[in-house]
Amino acid sequence: MSQWIYFFDLWGTAVFALSGALAAGRHRMDPFGVIVLASVTAVGGGSIRDALIGATPVFWIRDPNYIIVILATVLACLLLVRRPRKVPEYILPVADAFGLALFTVIGAEKALNMGLSGMIAVVMGLITGVGGGIIRDLLCRQVPMVLRTEVYATASIIGGIGYTVSLAYGMGEKMALFLAMASALLIRLSAIKWHLSLPAFDLKTKRE
Repeated sequence: MSQWIYFFDLWGTAVFALSGALAAGRHRMDPFGVIVLASVTAVGGGSIRDALIGATPVFWIRDPNYIIVILATVLACLLLVRRPRKVPEYILPVADAFGLALFTVIGAEKALNMGLSGMIAVVMGLITGVGGGIIRDLLCRQVPMVLRTEVYATASIIGGIGYTVSLAYGMGEKMALFLAMASALLIRLSAIKWHLSLPAFDLKTKRE
């Protein structure tokens, strides 16, 4: 992994850790609960990805900097985000959107470096982007965001496809990464701002 991609990976870890910490605050968890929720949100998707593609031990076991970033993010959140200052409603989904865009491309990039196909790279990008959020939402006893009608997984898939296709057509790695991240982020933020959603599969049983 090149140095600048590694930097983006750590940045994405901090962003998703913040997302998990804010979700823990919404559910009034204690400091240990905040650490747990921030950690699973930040490294959950990447851990599933590494286990599936055989990149073991998983990344955060091989590099403790990820744990340091998570703990530092949690500490900053606990110190800075306190009452009576109320955290705006949009902060959590926006932080999650940035994490989704970053981790989608990082996951796809890692799969391609392992010699896997473009289709599998898109799937690994999706798992990396949404896996931690699924675990976070389940621990908070919520329906995972990716399973709701919101445009969420779609943004990740489009970002992953954009990255793999751009590389296949000879675009430079940096440009492909920025383009894919920007597209996934733009789609997700647009969905948040204008409440865009996919049609629900509403299967109602007919009463006798």
